[in-house]
This record gives sequence, structure tokens and C-alpha cells, in this order.
Amino acid sequence: MKTPLKQLLAGLLLSVAGLQSAQAESFVPPDILILVDSLIPFGSGPAFAEFFGDLKTHCEANASQSMALDALGEMRVGVIGVRSTSIHSWVARSGRAKDAICKVDPKWRVNAGTFGDINTTDNIYVQIGRGAEYQFCAPQKSAFEHMFREDYYAPRLLLLSFLGNSASRWAKHPEKAVEDVEAMMAQLPEDVPCIFMTTAPAYKKKTVDLRLKAQENLSAAFEKTGARCSFVPGATPETIAANQGNRAHFRKHKSGKVKDPFHPNKTAAKKFFSLNMASICTAVFDQLSAPGRHASLVLREE
Repeated sequence: MKTPLKQLLAGLLLSVAGLQSAQAESFVPPDILILVDSLIPFGSGPAFAEFFGDLKTHCEANASQSMALDALGEMRVGVIGVRSTSIHSWVARSGRAKDAICKVDPKWRVNAGTFGDINTTDNIYVQIGRGAEYQFCAPQKSAFEHMFREDYYAPRLLLLSFLGNSASRWAKHPEKAVEDVEAMMAQLPEDVPCIFMTTAPAYKKKTVDLRLKAQENLSAAFEKTGARCSFVPGATPETIAANQGNRAHFRKHKSGKVKDPFHPNKTAAKKFFSLNMASICTAVFDQLSAPGRHASLVLREE
């Protein structure tokens, strides 16, 4: 006797729902969440995961700061870099900005690179929306709003690192920087310790100069909106000197000519964290000790 088509479809839907439920139940959100752009798969991903996965080694801490680091738990780290994205991509509820996160890449069929405890596979590439770890997209909701819904992502420390995609937007229009920061603050959970760090300098001076102006306007925007997140400038005289014009820090053709002047490689990423270590550690301690920042850091049940 043949099974009616409706019964087959119903059974299939139940199986899919059961699989999704099992995936959701097995997913354990990271203690430290790091969101970046396309820098991640080009070399920065492992450096982010290593640095924030071992803050106790990298950050010299006093007794109270050590207790704050202990409160971060096991320091399970999730690093997610979604192609050419920035703040406005994560706060948009529709349109092209949201599509950068939620729409399937037409060419590669994946749009993000992931590292750390969030990715236990040998493949760093994923498509946002596929898999229990990446359910950030829902109609009429921004990626942030859906990500930070109840019983899903609730990081004990959040790091955001963007600049390239919004360099022209923020450099030419300071009011857009304020607009983006205000929208982000409205959607981030108020008690989550957060750090915003601009990305590492590029190879060409013209690009660096534009990003410096954007960084200046973005820093001012954070101050104007209350500076709830600690701001760490990624472009400093030291990091610019390390990257600008340094072919060893960027992917090259066989001829030796720089192939990709925008995405520093693994060597550059390690140097970047070495040069910015003190600033990053200060931001971490400032956030963990700030009044009202994750009361659950200490009281949260394991």
C-alpha cells in the first residue's frame, strides 16, 4: 500500500523539525563572541581565537582583574567574519545591508568564515542561516535582534571589529557614524560587556588615510552616544608602520607584487595583536568592571 504524499511530506517536516531542535539543544553559545568582516578568513581568524581564548596569558592582571577573567568561564570563543559587512549590516531589518549577512552568496554559496570553539570542522567557511550556530536571520528583524534573542547568544564579552566596508561612509559623513552607533547600542543587550576595535591598517597609504578619518569620526560617535562599549583604535602609528607598504604582511603574486592590499595575512594579524595588546587588555578590564555590565558574569549559573 502506497503512503499518501501528504503523509510523506508531514513525516519529512517532522524529521527536519526534530533535527533542527536537536541541533539547537546541542549548541552551546561561546563565552566570548567576536564579530568581524572579511578579514577573518584571510588571516585574522586564528589570531582572534588564540588571543581571546587565552586572555589570562596575554593580559597582565591584578587580583580583581583575575577574578573578572575567571568570571568569563572557560573562555569558549566564537569568531565570525561575514564578508563585506559593518555595523549597519547587523542592525538592518531589511534591504541590501541585511542581505550581506542573510542572503546566500550567489557565487560561492557561503558568506562567512568562522574560527574558535564555534567551528569544530576543518572547513572555515559557512553560510549564515545554515546550522544551529548561525541562526541570525528572521523576517523584519535585524541580525543582532535575532542573534541576541532569549535562550540563544548571550556572550559574557562581545568584541566587534569593523572599518573597511564603512570607511567612506564614516569618513565623509560623521552623522552616519553616530547613526550607526546609536542603532547598534539600541540593539545590543545592555548588560553585555562590549568592545569595538577598528580593523588593522591596509597596504596602501590612500586607503589608510581614508580609514584614519573614518576611525576618528567613529571614535567621536562612541563618545557622543555615551561610550558604553570601549573603543580601541586599530590604526595607530605603530600598526600603520607595521602594515603600510610592508609586502610581507599581505598576500602576494609569485612575482612578489601585492595581490590583496586590503586583508593583512596571519603574520600581520599576530603583529597587530602584539602591538595592540595593552589597549585590548585595558578595554577588557574596563568592560568587565563597569557598573551594570553583566551582573551575570559572577552570578550566572554555569
